[in-house]
Amino acid sequence: MNSHKLSDFDFDFPKELIASRTAGKGKTKILFCPKNGSSRSILPSSEIVDLIQPEDCLVVNNTKVIPARLFGNTAFGGHVETLLVQALIPANTGESRWEAWVKPGKAFTVGKTLSIAGVSVFVEHIKEDGARVLRFNATPKELEQVMNEQGHVPLPPYILRPDDEDDKKAYQTIFAKYAGAVAAPTASLHFSNEMLDKLKAKGVSVAEVTLHVGPGTFQNISVEDFREHQMHGEFYELTEENAQIINRVKQKKGRIITVGTTSTRVIETIASEDGVLSAQKGITHAFIYPGYKYKAVDGLLTNFHWPKSSLILLVAALYGRENTLAAYAEAVQNKLKLFSYGDGMLIL
Repeated sequence: MNSHKLSDFDFDFPKELIASRTAGKGKTKILFCPKNGSSRSILPSSEIVDLIQPEDCLVVNNTKVIPARLFGNTAFGGHVETLLVQALIPANTGESRWEAWVKPGKAFTVGKTLSIAGVSVFVEHIKEDGARVLRFNATPKELEQVMNEQGHVPLPPYILRPDDEDDKKAYQTIFAKYAGAVAAPTASLHFSNEMLDKLKAKGVSVAEVTLHVGPGTFQNISVEDFREHQMHGEFYELTEENAQIINRVKQKKGRIITVGTTSTRVIETIASEDGVLSAQKGITHAFIYPGYKYKAVDGLLTNFHWPKSSLILLVAALYGRENTLAAYAEAVQNKLKLFSYGDGMLIL
């Protein structure tokens, strides 16, 4: 019987295991977790190439992180910060509207005008979750230029340092193509171009999905019965070409191995009961937790996730609660680095 108590997915870890910088693409460590119950082992990430077979398909997320953190001032000179979360339909062609997380909240009351990165911004609306709808006095193209020049890499809140020049490359995956994420699909950070070349040379299929990761990925679950939790919506897309790549591998009984919880959620949002995929795009609120029966995903490469998060629940749905917590305990015991810039686990 599956527990639906959030407290059953807690674990202890020393704060010093939180990675504040990455070891580099292809230079991290991976805890290999065989689904057949064989003992777990730790290997360099470059060696996961040997565990993926020519008949398998790797599914990666090609979203690109945008420099979404912008700083500004109130009319009285107070400092404010915004994290742009989602572009909204503009009020008119000369302006941009965004849903944003802000601080301090009291500076962003409805009707206020602020200066963010030198652009005049009007606070239109406060959503139920506290997010603001902001109207920028700049066209989408002008705002994009401002973000590229003055925006900061939106590092996760538990990385307790300001972003720097290194993060611009380090927090972007080798698969990044389409701008729109405010958090990296961090499981892909384990891959170097050299690893990808070796996988393709072996004959491994690589399919791409797009899921623009929102800050909901860091959203705490606030209810003890986690089934009551509402997931933040995120835009996803799977093209016909990539759907067919996955379907062909599935037909030949190859394994579908998703890289990250984001790719997993896209595939499981779209898959029919027998695991067949078709081209689709939309907003997913997919929340995967123990008791869920995976329709298309056979294996998962993922990072270690925050205790009591929706992400650890997704992992436990594939690997089992006891296995997952035992793997996390092993990771801590072996001083593997945790969370976004850290090491990972391969469930296969």
